[in-house]
Amino acid sequence: MVISKLQAARAAYQPKLPKALQGPVVAVEGKATESVGNQKEIKEEFPNTYGMPIITFESGEQPKLEPFNVGIILSGGQAPGGHNVISGLFDGVKSLNPANKLYGFILGPGGLVDHKYMEITPELMDQYRNTGGFDIIGSGRTKLELEDQFEKGIQILRELGIKALVIIGGDDSNTNACVLAEYYAAKKYGVQVIGCPKTIDGDLKNEQIETSFGFDTACKTYSELIGNIQRDCNSARKYWHFIKLMGRSASHIALECALQCQPNICLISEEVEAKGMSLDDVVTYIAEVVAARAAEGNNFGTVLIPEGLIEFIPAIKKLIAQLNDILATPEAQNLGRSEQIDFVKSHLSKENREVFNSLPTSVARQLALDRDPHGNVQVSLIETEKLLSTMVGAKLDQWKKEDKYVGKFGTQHHFFGYEGRCAAPSNYDADYCYSLGYNASRLIANGKTGYMSIIKNTTKPAAEWIAGGVPITMMMNMEKRNGKMKPVIRKALVELDGAPFKYFASKREEWAKQTAYVYPGPIQYWGPSEVCDQPTKTLQLEKA
Repeated sequence: MVISKLQAARAAYQPKLPKALQGPVVAVEGKATESVGNQKEIKEEFPNTYGMPIITFESGEQPKLEPFNVGIILSGGQAPGGHNVISGLFDGVKSLNPANKLYGFILGPGGLVDHKYMEITPELMDQYRNTGGFDIIGSGRTKLELEDQFEKGIQILRELGIKALVIIGGDDSNTNACVLAEYYAAKKYGVQVIGCPKTIDGDLKNEQIETSFGFDTACKTYSELIGNIQRDCNSARKYWHFIKLMGRSASHIALECALQCQPNICLISEEVEAKGMSLDDVVTYIAEVVAARAAEGNNFGTVLIPEGLIEFIPAIKKLIAQLNDILATPEAQNLGRSEQIDFVKSHLSKENREVFNSLPTSVARQLALDRDPHGNVQVSLIETEKLLSTMVGAKLDQWKKEDKYVGKFGTQHHFFGYEGRCAAPSNYDADYCYSLGYNASRLIANGKTGYMSIIKNTTKPAAEWIAGGVPITMMMNMEKRNGKMKPVIRKALVELDGAPFKYFASKREEWAKQTAYVYPGPIQYWGPSEVCDQPTKTLQLEKA
């Protein structure tokens, strides 16, 4: 395997651990927990793993354990730091007993079902320390939800002598981990299941999970690119750059990048929904900022757009909800694509049909056709940045005829998504992920199942971080998926009364008028701690 000089240098970096994990630990149990919603239904779904206490690890004596093996799965989209979770888990299980083995299942949960795996050896692990990507074993999106899958899984787990399975994933993947943990506990199979919080979208967080891993690195990567564009924008002074950013269900990435870069406009989907804004309201807001800057001779600027914005516009959200129900019917699923659109339109309510017909043809078709494996609209395929810039241009043309606007409106379009998913992890993510993996080994050693590995207090130096575990059932509620109510982990959206959004809201009028751009530059790995080891501005504001 050929590696770059940077990767070779990074391989020597030893991630920092919380003080409690630097030696033997003892698990301190808190009070019994309950789910964030639908307590009765969630308890009925998970009778063996519901109500368990939150765990905190403190220094203590680790009981002697017989050798055991662990399996690991990377599930869903990639996020920077996944390899460090694996290296932390690897080092953690080896520290408990050098005879312990770690097996990786190939290409996600499907590897468990299809019995495709590999042993992660010291030589292999050393090639991937502190690197981006999930390429050590690959990832996949197979959903673990059927009894047949669970039974096929237990066959290979028993064959390999695996005591515990660690699933690294987002809210859907960890929901599957919880379902698997419950099934194995109910069957008394003796296999533990532990989750790790991964998603660059930043929507897997709560009082116990401060941030999902990869969010820090992805946002710093996107912010570098946005900063570069803003510097170009401020140099050429002739384009408005419309920049769409990953984040289908929440605007955490857009908000964090705005806090880092200070663009002229940043749309927050949750605010659009809360204010009941129409698509025309959003377009008018952007056009007004463009016109105000043009009046000052500034025919340039930057607009940040969350990937999932269109789903948060109330009228379109209602439309999508009905579309989801229609597309979940057997009749719709058995139709061809062209027939499907006619079928959908004929079954929409009058109000939703009017909204559907008002949308550009390309957007309407995307909303009415393909869904992802979770039943969601594939918003990444909708070119929201081009839709908005076209509509803004049309409105400015109308205003020009009415002598309400004098200026030039040239545009450039960007979508930053894959650019950030496999970046080499920042020091924060390298340390955080390694700690999550190492901590998972301690949850296993203490006999826990149905828990998610958590590391808290991460705005402090790593030695002061707090390690432990939270029952996955604590984060769950019931939601409609593919036409049926199912238990799922509740997504964390941007809180409009939270410190990060309030700070942004207090500054955006100033940023809209002025050219107040910040150019963050590339991620730094060596140098002063205030340059290299800082968490996101979102986390700093939340914990201030």
